[in-house]
Amino acid sequence: MSHVAARTEAGPRQPDELLPAGTMHELVDQAVTRAGERSWTVQDLDWGMLRPEALTEVDRSAVRFITLVEDHIPGYLSHFLQAFPMAGAELELERFGFNREYFRFLVAWAADEERHASALTRYQVETEMATREELWRELAEEGRKEFALPYAHPLQSFTYTLVQEKATQLFYQRFRETVTEPFLRGLLGRLARDEARHFAFYSNLVAAYLSRDGATAVPGLKDVIATFRMPLADTMTGYWRWSLRVADAASYDHTEAYEALVRLVRGFVDEPGEPSVSDLAAFVHAIRSVR
Repeated sequence: MSHVAARTEAGPRQPDELLPAGTMHELVDQAVTRAGERSWTVQDLDWGMLRPEALTEVDRSAVRFITLVEDHIPGYLSHFLQAFPMAGAELELERFGFNREYFRFLVAWAADEERHASALTRYQVETEMATREELWRELAEEGRKEFALPYAHPLQSFTYTLVQEKATQLFYQRFRETVTEPFLRGLLGRLARDEARHFAFYSNLVAAYLSRDGATAVPGLKDVIATFRMPLADTMTGYWRWSLRVADAASYDHTEAYEALVRLVRGFVDEPGEPSVSDLAAFVHAIRSVR
């Protein structure tokens, strides 16, 4: 799938685009509060723990890969600010209010991701994987490429990000299990916890739609799974070969994250036996079984 600006439709029946203002405010407030309570800085890390000699070539390759993904935060943020605009006299007050609340989360999320990128960039320099100049050029080459999602409905964008955050959390956890370099193990633990917190926000957000709209929301979720690609999959040079090598080394499969969505649907749709709910579970199973 190419992440272009074109929009797709989820079907003739879709849930309302906007959640009640009070619901959105409560969800964002909870996420932003947790972000403040669990924040850390690059300076908090004990850089004296570095043991570069403990790194394998696979470790080094994986670190280079995730640095490129994390460093793309300007592109990710630019997309969401365009998809959820906050400027223009034509914006309805309700839509502006919804987008404004989401912006509060985006700012906290972007700060987390920028911190991840900064820590991984410094890690590469400190362990002599690359000079700062070499790394700057490599990151700039990929970072200038546009990122966009092809979804028309906010719920679809939120569902995509729910799956992506869970998949990233799982990868960091699996990668950490294979690493012996002590500093990197600690850093990966921090990254995984941040991604778990992001996943929790999107899980609560999608749950609010499901609680309100029930099975009506499911076709749009199925469309997301059908078109899902991890960020940069269609723009990063050599992404597929590189990502498969890294995933194999960590015994990781991003489609595991789909199961989190299935569990969420089953928990919030009134009738678990609803055909559309069963279809989603079967659809996810079919996708995972052919990988």
